[in-house]
Amino acid sequence: MAKHAHYSGILWIISAPSGAGKTSLSKALVEQSPNLRTSVSYTTRAPRPGEEDGRDYHFISAEQFAAMAERGEFLEHALVHGNHYGTGESWVKKQLFAGTDCLLEIDWQGARLVRERLPEHVVSIFILPPSLATLSERLRGRGQDSDQVIAKRLAAAREELLHYDEFDYLVVNEDFQRALEDLRCIVRAEHLRRNRQQHAEHARLHDLLA
Repeated sequence: MAKHAHYSGILWIISAPSGAGKTSLSKALVEQSPNLRTSVSYTTRAPRPGEEDGRDYHFISAEQFAAMAERGEFLEHALVHGNHYGTGESWVKKQLFAGTDCLLEIDWQGARLVRERLPEHVVSIFILPPSLATLSERLRGRGQDSDQVIAKRLAAAREELLHYDEFDYLVVNEDFQRALEDLRCIVRAEHLRRNRQQHAEHARLHDLLA
């Protein structure tokens, strides 16, 4: 892929503290958006109950992850809660080049790296919980983590919340359907931006102004 290739797709980044609902919201958004695909991240963490390799994540060893990083195959990668996560660069760029929108579910560190790499193509959204108390309830409601792990995730959430101002949009996930509608409105509005329509609508505008 040429370094200066024209990417007509939008690279969406959705970030949130653990438990804020970004995975459920992202999945629902993709299901309702025909031209939007989710990038499946690579991770060294163990699968959670119900997760499938290749669908939810590419589950790989620490050695495999290190080798991929060494070869420069990640658009971004970070260490989160003691595990490595990374976004495959080649797949993402192929989608954007083909005009397909691509969604990344990554943390603020990864978001910062991707913005640096592809600044003109990124639109970033931060999902906020209504409160830390609600976030704590949701994490406990999963029934997947110990109290110690939940305490660590809440501490990490406080740190992540400090970076909300690095994102283009903020969506509060108090009511799931309302938050999903907010996301759909953002996607629609971004596609209506003049600079994104200039190439596709050039002929139409030429006729109107003739």
